[in-house]
Amino acid sequence: MNLPANHQTIMPYLILNGASEFIGFTQKVFHSEKTTEVLNQDGTIRHAEIIINGSTIMCTDEIEGWTKQTSNLFIYVPDVDKTYQKALDNGATSLMGLSNQDYGRTCGVTDPFGNVWWITSII
Repeated sequence: MNLPANHQTIMPYLILNGASEFIGFTQKVFHSEKTTEVLNQDGTIRHAEIIINGSTIMCTDEIEGWTKQTSNLFIYVPDVDKTYQKALDNGATSLMGLSNQDYGRTCGVTDPFGNVWWITSII
């Protein structure tokens, strides 16, 4: 099976209110790279793709018939403490503070667009 460049077998596809702002949030917090952006005539996002450390997330702005659909996302980062603070500084709210678990140092936040991020570093 040949997949398009930067695609994996399974990828989240988020329908958001504020897809452009979501992309900005991921760039500031997770250092994402926007690889694709197709706009509607009104300037909203018809389709966009970002890459975070080799993983692609697709997103679009909600339209009539395609209402907001957020997700829970689990992400490994090099420094969960710094990333947690960046998320909070960029409008996320805390769901679970920083703690050490069997699987690593972890926390949970809800971004300003309704997505939940479970952020973890291996310790």
